[in-house]
Amino acid sequence: MRRFASALAVVILAGCAVPVGPAGSPAAMAATAPPVPRPTSFAPSPTAAPTSTPQPSPTGAPPTAPPSTAAPTPATTAPTLAQLIGQKLVVRMEGATPSAGLLARVRAGEVGGVILFGSNVISPAQVASLTGALQAAARAGRQPPLLIATDQEGGTIERIPWAPPTLSPPQMGAIGLTSTARQQGLIAGQALLGLGIDCDLAPVADVPSSTTSFMYEEGRTWSFDPALTSSLSNAFAHGLRLGGVVPVMKHFPGIGMATQDTDAYVETISAPANDLVPGLVPYQAAISRGVPMIMLSNATYSAYDPLNGAGWSRAIVRGLLRDQLGFRGVTITDSLSGTAKARGISVSTLAIRASIAGTDMILMTGSEASTQATYEAMLAAARAGQIPRTRLLAQYNRILTLKTTL
Repeated sequence: MRRFASALAVVILAGCAVPVGPAGSPAAMAATAPPVPRPTSFAPSPTAAPTSTPQPSPTGAPPTAPPSTAAPTPATTAPTLAQLIGQKLVVRMEGATPSAGLLARVRAGEVGGVILFGSNVISPAQVASLTGALQAAARAGRQPPLLIATDQEGGTIERIPWAPPTLSPPQMGAIGLTSTARQQGLIAGQALLGLGIDCDLAPVADVPSSTTSFMYEEGRTWSFDPALTSSLSNAFAHGLRLGGVVPVMKHFPGIGMATQDTDAYVETISAPANDLVPGLVPYQAAISRGVPMIMLSNATYSAYDPLNGAGWSRAIVRGLLRDQLGFRGVTITDSLSGTAKARGISVSTLAIRASIAGTDMILMTGSEASTQATYEAMLAAARAGQIPRTRLLAQYNRILTLKTTL
């Protein structure tokens, strides 16, 4: 960590100074945002103190902690290893209707979230029915509600084709107004929540270093300017929160220097720590504003950890993100399915490594059979003591604390 301590001091100062535009009036937000019910049938384990997840403030001030009236009923028993592992997994489903097997896994608590892609989406009524069936299965099994996520970035990445945002990140970057980005996030959040989707794997916070950046080439970045990227991505995230949806800043600590898709290729970013500082600016600002969730990239960063991708690097997950930058929310890997294939190793191996490193949730986009196999492998590793129970319990508590805000 000494190699980038001085660089990190720069980003902390820079991140705190990033301007974020004022939010809309409380009355306007209350009039447009749909009510969000709060679950009361589950709770973080009393055996470990959970980290509180801040709530968005419609005034633009730093988010505040959830009110005590929203606290879940205290748990009476410690969670089992099966519960600890199950809550970590965000999996892909097949088709436009949840399979009987997936619903059974949800009822059993073997799944903590589901990600929706274009192949799962036909119409508003169908998506609402799909998400309703998934959450009904969780309730039937007396499980915490699911995180039902999708990638709704705007522009080239919109899994729900009829839903906002109506502008892409490059278009919002060209406009350059935080008010525009926040409004786009708000209407996107409201549309997603109306379909039963409670988590948007957006915004992208990557700062492209040049036009050779694959994220820039795909039209997914806001600007080459770290400060503008920070202000706009954070404004979009704030809008999502006002719309009732959990935003996920990605891909920490930044893949703006990557020239190939990190889902399909093994990318090592060999830049020194000082050169990585601009990529950290949006995250420092987000953490200071209480962002609830951050996605880790699949790239490897020689300056931080030359051996492991960010999602399964203890030096990055714990040392950089939590200890140095002070993040207390939920972390999630980028999809491990493609990068595992590119690296010639199993998804289960990476999932276990990520859990040991301290990453809270594991995203997998392979078949339902493959994600079931990963659950079983992770459970076996936990039972063998390979993944420390204390670490799993801390992850579980962060996840459940987040879910009290859904």
